[in-house]
Amino acid sequence: MASHIVGYPRMGPKRELKFALESFWDGKSSADDLKKVSADLRSSIWRQMADAGIKYIPSNTFSYYDQVLDTTAILGAVPPRYGWTGGEIRFDTYFSMARGNASVPAMEMTKWFDTNYHFIVPELGPDVKFSYASHKAVDEYKEAKALGVDTVPVLVGPVSYLLLSKPAKGVEKSFSLLSLLDKILPIYKEVVAELKAAGASWIQFDEPTLVKDLESHQLQTFTSAYSQLESSLSGLNVLVETYFADIPAEAFKTLTSLKGVTGFGFDLVRGTKTLDLIKRGFPSGKYLFAGVVDGRNIWANDAAASLSILQSLEGIVGKDKVVVSTSCSLLHTAVDLVNETKLDKELKSWLAFAAQKVVEVNALAKALDGQKDEVDLFMHFLYLKNDRITLAGNARGRGGEGTRYVVAFFSANAAAQASRKSSPRVTNEAVQKAAAALKGSDHRRATNVSARLDAQQKKLNLPILPTTTIGSFPQTMDLRRVRREFKAKKVSEDDYVKAIKQEINKVVKLQEELDIDVLVHGEPERNDMVEYFGEQLSGFAFTVNGWVQSYGSRCVKPPIIFGDVSRPKPMTVFWSSMAQSMTARPMKGMLTGPVTILNWSFVRNDQPRFETCYQIALAIKDEVEDLEKAGINVIQIDEAALKGGITNCGVADTTQIHTHMCYSNFNDIIHSIIDMDADVITIENSRSDEKLLSVFREGVKYGAGIGPGVYDIHSPRIPSTEEIADRVNKMLQVLETNILWVNPDCGLKTRKYTEVKPALQNMVAATKLIRTQLSSAK
Repeated sequence: MASHIVGYPRMGPKRELKFALESFWDGKSSADDLKKVSADLRSSIWRQMADAGIKYIPSNTFSYYDQVLDTTAILGAVPPRYGWTGGEIRFDTYFSMARGNASVPAMEMTKWFDTNYHFIVPELGPDVKFSYASHKAVDEYKEAKALGVDTVPVLVGPVSYLLLSKPAKGVEKSFSLLSLLDKILPIYKEVVAELKAAGASWIQFDEPTLVKDLESHQLQTFTSAYSQLESSLSGLNVLVETYFADIPAEAFKTLTSLKGVTGFGFDLVRGTKTLDLIKRGFPSGKYLFAGVVDGRNIWANDAAASLSILQSLEGIVGKDKVVVSTSCSLLHTAVDLVNETKLDKELKSWLAFAAQKVVEVNALAKALDGQKDEVDLFMHFLYLKNDRITLAGNARGRGGEGTRYVVAFFSANAAAQASRKSSPRVTNEAVQKAAAALKGSDHRRATNVSARLDAQQKKLNLPILPTTTIGSFPQTMDLRRVRREFKAKKVSEDDYVKAIKQEINKVVKLQEELDIDVLVHGEPERNDMVEYFGEQLSGFAFTVNGWVQSYGSRCVKPPIIFGDVSRPKPMTVFWSSMAQSMTARPMKGMLTGPVTILNWSFVRNDQPRFETCYQIALAIKDEVEDLEKAGINVIQIDEAALKGGITNCGVADTTQIHTHMCYSNFNDIIHSIIDMDADVITIENSRSDEKLLSVFREGVKYGAGIGPGVYDIHSPRIPSTEEIADRVNKMLQVLETNILWVNPDCGLKTRKYTEVKPALQNMVAATKLIRTQLSSAK
């Protein structure tokens, strides 16, 4: 039985690519140095999968920033502002599109479906001159082949690419992006021709938009696209891969009817209903790439359950037509469990990172291979008895090396599954009862937002267009060193507190000098917003090297939620109270909301996600109320969206609750944002060409405070006072003066003080300029 991996993490087991990218961006290393690190990582990945016995190994899933931007480069769809004049796209143009440069802003970045990975949104229009401008896909196929590894080149499919794009600035919003299909297909044909000439026998097109609710004309575009590609694809085996959700029935029908396609890939972890569609009708003679190994979480696969699914599929599509696969790219999980030295043995046995998932895929494929020896062995001789695993004596020592390997794998896997189900560390009865007791009234504050804002203004006495920042300030090398040494117990707690206090005082004084209205303490005690809270909540575990790419070189290390969640003691009150004592201005208490903690963690899969979310919300609610008791009058709960806000329903009207959201399709969820019932929401805006404001132009009424970001913190570029003032004036065209806040897009931890200080100076100057203009106009 064949095996397949949809895609693999790029950063390396210890973030080697991250450090190489940042060194290159800072001018400390050359392009050749960056390419050398990248080539070494690719070689290691390909060899690892080949050594594990994977048949269909992906190439062109490696990226210096993201795969959609890579496709934009292939198609030569570079926005004119970057000054590209043709030819092969080089690093300067590529990274300018991703990060901006001193003179022009970056392209918009948004989330890749419902993951925490982000992609650069293509900007297209009728005047784009497409050309074959990056040969990366072909080059990487040849690179792998030179190493003796025959790979499956992966491309973002042409229709999904267009559906994930947006009209460029100045192009009518009504412009049909799908009308560009005939312009991009010739370039896809060139890529395919070069891959065929290089010896490729398979090619994979990722078309994940097929899991969305598409209209009939959009589905028809898939049919048209692959009909036009059919002759070019002749002689190649073609896989069309989908992932992240169930595929709707009409999309399934469209997909499985595509011309020139050899196989179809489905996410059977998050797309369980897709199984019913397959059972009702799968095209004869086609390959089914069955995504039974979860590419988005770190829990060990339930091998017995997966095997049962695979066997049922084998009976439908034919034994030689089922390919064992991951549910999606392993990009969304950590790299290798071998690098985790601090997780205890029991918990570690419950987990599988990317490297282990490759092994799982291979073991499942071996269990289904030609003679079914291995299947018979573990199905007949491996059984559960009193929640313990027993391997019958006549199975021991029987069969060849492959047989013993499979039996050993399934034996260990079943033992781990049983251990996790019975472990007392997973369950806290008191927490479960508290979450179950939540009522509808626990989800909203009693007073409407208008009355609350009036009460808060009387207490806070803020000017019109109040200024603030989102939370974090730059994390210097000295600050990171202090935290690292404290964790390693190389400095005392007193010395650590003293160092953090000095940093908070520096941040407070800087904000006062800049004349910012509502201050933050800068979060110097936090390396990561989710990790910081997870370390202080029960039911969480932490890795040493469990890094996952978020965008570009930005990596996060998601906590593992393995059990019921509770708050043993206050988490932020000490630092927030200290910061408030340093200033007479309002100081925000800074919390991460339950949805954010949930979505930026590897969440237990043995209970519904909403139950875990309720548990986290109750823990954050306790923290909010303790901050209020400590005299903190403004509390920011990042992404506190949970049925209107369990976290904030217990505070007084005079306590102002802020929340922050970034890089989402806000236009689709604006009514949910309104239902959150926060007093003030700060929100990403600048990098998306202010498309958020179009919601308000279209008549949506919003009565709470709102701070659409006035400049992009993910770029080193420093905006001018005039540019920020222009943005604020655009906001005032659709928002009332008394609800508008002025703030950056997001936290400042990834920036340098040499960038932060002038940018904030310009932000405050722009705000004061407009305040003066508004005052004069009265």
